[in-house]
Amino acid sequence: MDCPEKKSNEQCKLHLRSVRDTMELLQGKWKVFIISSLVMDGKQRFMDLQRNIEGIGAKMLSKELQELEMNQLVKRTVYETKPITVEYEITEYGKTLKPVITEISIWGQKHRERLFTNSK
Repeated sequence: MDCPEKKSNEQCKLHLRSVRDTMELLQGKWKVFIISSLVMDGKQRFMDLQRNIEGIGAKMLSKELQELEMNQLVKRTVYETKPITVEYEITEYGKTLKPVITEISIWGQKHRERLFTNSK
């Protein structure tokens, strides 16, 4: 949504506030990758996530998962097995981000093609 003269100043402020809120929720290098991995591959254990997300360390993954869980985007389930098993999955609320992640992926593919096409 643009903020041309036809739109009220309040509508523009609401739009920008909503974008800011979303970006703050997803800020950081890894959250979108974690969400994407859980959306694409379903439930995963911690080590599976760490293997799937190239370059993320255990401490950072743990921190990001805690924040995503706090924001109700990811669910953590602990199973009383020996040793204890912990699985992470995207929540129903988190699944509402799937179209956003899909659009980011589509845009990224087009951008990559554009860069490689224009650099030749």
